[in-house]
Amino acid sequence: MVLTPATVQALLDEHRIHPKKSLGQHFLADPNTARRIARLAEVGPGDRVLEIGPGVGSLTLALVEAGARVVALEIDRHLVPVLANVLTDAAEAGAVELVQGDALRVDLDALLGDPSDAGTSPTGLSDTWHCVSNLPYNVATPVVVRLLEECPRVMHLLLMVQREVGERMAAAPGTHAYGAVSVKLAYYTTARVVGTVPATVFVPTPNVESVLIRLERRATSPVDVPSTETMFTIVRAGFAQRRKMLRSALRPLFGERTESLLTAAGVRHDARAETLGLDEWAALAREAA
Repeated sequence: MVLTPATVQALLDEHRIHPKKSLGQHFLADPNTARRIARLAEVGPGDRVLEIGPGVGSLTLALVEAGARVVALEIDRHLVPVLANVLTDAAEAGAVELVQGDALRVDLDALLGDPSDAGTSPTGLSDTWHCVSNLPYNVATPVVVRLLEECPRVMHLLLMVQREVGERMAAAPGTHAYGAVSVKLAYYTTARVVGTVPATVFVPTPNVESVLIRLERRATSPVDVPSTETMFTIVRAGFAQRRKMLRSALRPLFGERTESLLTAAGVRHDARAETLGLDEWAALAREAA
């Protein structure tokens, strides 16, 4: 089955489904774009892929076509019959497992299965997963953070997200988009925007632009900190009042210690959060421990 705007709309009409704004539903309806995403994700025969928010299955079909084995997690129970229809052949061939559930609540370890049951992919890695997804705009950031923090088996991510979200995820220090989420992703991954996606390939057409972002999980921690929780608490405090200098922004957290902590970490007292790189945030975390 090839999903085009016409066939996607026909499926929605047949099942009396109206895209829900509350779930950020904009369904990919262009097979060339779906294949492009699968290609950029670099998935191939035997690779295992977690797809969050498969919608009506356009990207799922492209991933299966590339030879991947896909676990497709869909929150909307009304879409499950549509997906079951679209993915019948792939499911019968054992290439797709369709699961209804919420990516922010589901047991990720159980979803990905027992590591001892894993085969060996062409890369030689026996328990490595990809996440390739068109993420709903309203939950993209918390879903990515949860995957990085709680699911270390997911090593490679290729995600379609709203342009502003993708730019924040990949932003470097000193740029307008740089924020707390940029620091968190820099700790866990290397991140880069690898493409754009026009609004015309979705049904219904969104009012925002989309980008493709590639995240590669780091094999080792890039900085030494006694507690990542402490570091990210400091990062959040710094960016909570990003227009303020850190000596003011961090005062609610450290009180009288603030300026001596900045000095000990080698951070200028008049610095602002958006100018600090991961090494400097880590230095603050070490001094705060």
